[in-house]
Amino acid sequence: MQDFPHHYHVNATAQVTGNVAINSGAMPPLASAPPAEFGGPGDQWSPEHLLMASVADCFALTFRAIAAASKLEWSDLAADAEGVLDRVERVTQFTAIAVKATLTVPAGVDEAKAQRILHKAEDACLITNSLSADTHLETAIIAAS
Repeated sequence: MQDFPHHYHVNATAQVTGNVAINSGAMPPLASAPPAEFGGPGDQWSPEHLLMASVADCFALTFRAIAAASKLEWSDLAADAEGVLDRVERVTQFTAIAVKATLTVPAGVDEAKAQRILHKAEDACLITNSLSADTHLETAIIAAS
């Protein structure tokens, strides 16, 4: 890992109408549009969806790193993030974010340890730590047979 601070640069370009093009270095470009709730088409990534994707992705990557360091055996993780956008004192903002994590582990794995690591991942996720919205983690552990 590189020393801090890290810098991340993203470029968004737009015309009067149409999609916003999002680019960063050698990564594939993304097309963005307003979500259906704001009059957009509802079939493309929006800033709101990208934020929730960042929450879910950060949780999954953080869990993966902590699980590896803790030598936890697991096979699958599904992290679903849902954000609540509301108006607070005339400001539109995310007021709550819930992550539902479903973890599949081999039979015989210490489920209490898996539960602790899931919660450590929530606590260590740099994206949710950077947001002011209340966050909540709901977990489910499935022991594979």
